[in-house]
Amino acid sequence: MKQKLFTRDFTMVVLGQIVSLFGNAAVRFALPLYLLNLTGSSALYGAVTACAFIPAVLLSPVGGIVADRVNKRNVMVSLDFLTSGLILCFLLLLDKVNITALLSVTLMLLYSIAGAYQPSVQASIPALVSPDNFVPANSVINAVSSFSALTGPVLGGILYSAYGLRSVLWVCAGCFALSAIMEIFIRIPFQKRPAEGSVLQTARADFCKSVRFIRRERPVIGQGVLVACSLNLFLSAMIIIALPYLVTEVLGFDRVLANRLCGFAQGALAAGGLFGGIAVGVLGKRVSIKKAPLLLTACALCVFPMAAALMFADGIVCYAVIMVCCFAIMAFSTIFSVQIMSFVQSETPQELIGKVISVLMTISMCAQPLGSALYGVLFELCAGFEWAAVLFSGLASLLIALTAGKVFRDFVSE
Repeated sequence: MKQKLFTRDFTMVVLGQIVSLFGNAAVRFALPLYLLNLTGSSALYGAVTACAFIPAVLLSPVGGIVADRVNKRNVMVSLDFLTSGLILCFLLLLDKVNITALLSVTLMLLYSIAGAYQPSVQASIPALVSPDNFVPANSVINAVSSFSALTGPVLGGILYSAYGLRSVLWVCAGCFALSAIMEIFIRIPFQKRPAEGSVLQTARADFCKSVRFIRRERPVIGQGVLVACSLNLFLSAMIIIALPYLVTEVLGFDRVLANRLCGFAQGALAAGGLFGGIAVGVLGKRVSIKKAPLLLTACALCVFPMAAALMFADGIVCYAVIMVCCFAIMAFSTIFSVQIMSFVQSETPQELIGKVISVLMTISMCAQPLGSALYGVLFELCAGFEWAAVLFSGLASLLIALTAGKVFRDFVSE
């Protein structure tokens, strides 16, 4: 008999994620936008964004090790309370220290916490749902993430443009505190495992086990994540830098309208992710991993209309094309991500799941700082010809997608 998906504890995880990820999306939208409004520099914006990603890359493996050795509920509760406190500290220091330094440090800490937090969420799924429900459960978590990422920038953009940065930060601090309180009541099965020596020895042993599993037992998983890493470098990083920069600095809108439209553009990305997550849940096994190359090719092809719009259209028309393309890119990439995560969860032993997921997340995120810095500089160099930077992204992404076929045929064959 198939177990139901929405058990009490899985439902509590979902509700906690809605609140926590909403706050996360809003604060990570508002802080970089505030910096961009102050400076107007895509290079500085890209550099700060790149620096913010580095701690997340480094701490993701730590988060996976912790997720397998500490009660996952306690990890989520502690990190949500910590994030709430961090935002309150930022509010206290605002206008008292150098804003660029304060923003950089705060974003680095926020991304660090997120890097340590997400492995616990993903690793809790196999403990809360049956194997038959892995794909639906992952699609729900992705849909929740996308829904929060949709509402966070949209509402955050409206609040930011109307009342300023402080109002957004107070709301976000409250969201994280509320999420932590809700997560206290989650019951996630946990069996304490004996440590293998000191903390550092245990961490090293756990990390080596996960790397050995990926390299020797299921190397095709690592190959698939390398494809995702390459797309992060050339496609995801471009969108992260391009959206706020193009909308607020290039398309010619006044500042208040531009900030709101930037929130709506970020919302379009999230709406695409929500649509993709729902599509996976509805279609189920009909969207198999063997179709991954088609999904990646579709993502790459959606970049070219953006470049054409920047070349030949102005203002609101160009903005509309960018919105539609970003929606489509996020929808296709979310379907791809859910299939990859479900495959990993089904093929990885329970005692390794947190560590393996964190290592894979680390590998896939490694390209993000480099890509953010690259496109920050590239858009600055291409001032007046921003379409060239976008076109470069599309060509590189299409080449990666077209050469990824063999990797995903191996996924199927094994």
